[in-house]
Amino acid sequence: MIETIYIARHGFRLNWVTNNWKSETGLPRDPPLAVYGETQAKELGEYFASLPEHQRPTAIFSSPYYRCLQTAKPVSQALNVPIYVEHGLSEWYSPVEAGTGLHPRPASATELKKHFPEIDDSWSSIWYPSRKGEDVDEVHDRVAGLLKLLVPEVERRFSDRHHRILLVSHAATVIALARELLGNRTLPLRIGCCSLTELDRKSEANVVLGGWEAKRLGSGSHLKEGASRDWGFEDIEIADGKVVEDKGVPGTEDEVDEPVGSQLGESTQTASRM
Repeated sequence: MIETIYIARHGFRLNWVTNNWKSETGLPRDPPLAVYGETQAKELGEYFASLPEHQRPTAIFSSPYYRCLQTAKPVSQALNVPIYVEHGLSEWYSPVEAGTGLHPRPASATELKKHFPEIDDSWSSIWYPSRKGEDVDEVHDRVAGLLKLLVPEVERRFSDRHHRILLVSHAATVIALARELLGNRTLPLRIGCCSLTELDRKSEANVVLGGWEAKRLGSGSHLKEGASRDWGFEDIEIADGKVVEDKGVPGTEDEVDEPVGSQLGESTQTASRM
């Protein structure tokens, strides 16, 4: 049974430092880490390596975006544990403006393994967010759906091997993950780069959502300069009571938005809920 879930936000992004950056994957809106962000990721790996073995995560589940995989890599190397790519942990994009196409979607684990050999591509993503974007409730719904499947699926597939896992994601998704696991969708929370959240399973809990208690939330104490550039949902732009729409990627207007949602078969989902 999973007893502890660690959640980390990616490190400081290069596009916050300069407009002169290259997408290593060729995907739009997929900047790498800045040098400072790489240092933060290294410090994250050093922190986990400093823990007693019984407190270290034994598997990493990462968003497929390059900056998250870069953040996960030093942890993977320090602990000699695999990185599993999970699209359900992807970046949050606000709803697309009608007629402007779709948001980008990163490549498969097998393709991304060419950049990060630490990836174990035997894990197939169990959830995909819509490329049409999400409002605030929808990103929480996406995360709730993912978690209800992810936790029991890890326990089912890996038997008793993983008692502690690390999720590496983005600010909005990290906040939603913490809120759903704690059972408080309105919990005030700001998340800085490479900050760390640690949640322990309640001893009496037999549910995923709301079945955890926080040991720390968005902590930067493991970083020499602390967590930087924090973000919270109060920072989003609202118009007429709704999240301001964003433009899709040019040239994607005729692409089909699939897959979306759960990728587990009905029989597996039923078993996971039991």
